[in-house]
Amino acid sequence: MIDIEDLGLSAPDGPDVPEGDRGWQPLPPQARTLFMLAGGFGAGVPSLIALIALGVLGAAVVPRPELLAAAVVAWVSLTLFAIWLGHKKYRYTHWLLDDDGFALRRGRLWRSETRVPGSRVQHLDISRGPLERRFGLATLVIHTAGTRQSAVTVPGLDAGDAERLRDHLAQRVEHDDDDA
Repeated sequence: MIDIEDLGLSAPDGPDVPEGDRGWQPLPPQARTLFMLAGGFGAGVPSLIALIALGVLGAAVVPRPELLAAAVVAWVSLTLFAIWLGHKKYRYTHWLLDDDGFALRRGRLWRSETRVPGSRVQHLDISRGPLERRFGLATLVIHTAGTRQSAVTVPGLDAGDAERLRDHLAQRVEHDDDDA
């Protein structure tokens, strides 16, 4: 097992981490805000546009304030639900770096775990949008050999951790190429 502390990454393992989950790393706390904003804007803006379109159209045809009030309540509820889902997405996203490669685990009810063996890594990218830069975060993209899911995207990583992970995985790729 790779000691992530040697890479300069934090190790949150403790007595409250189940034995089978040792080594799995959560996203940094500032990623929670980014996930919640993405959820809120992702659902709130399109539904607000629909509400405005329906509100304008509804007022022109039949002025019914109770329908408009119900639509506003539905919009607020949908936006809050999306923010809550963003929090859950953050909470149940973990990554693992071990001797075999990199793994990403998402979800609780429908859990998906993607493993990228070190030998399958082709190249690595880091992307940082304006909000990610604001929160000191980055997205690590691991491009793999093959066609199905040929890239694994890990959003919400601490920018420094993403760079260290990229550099570590790149060194392993170079080492594997030298051995071949």
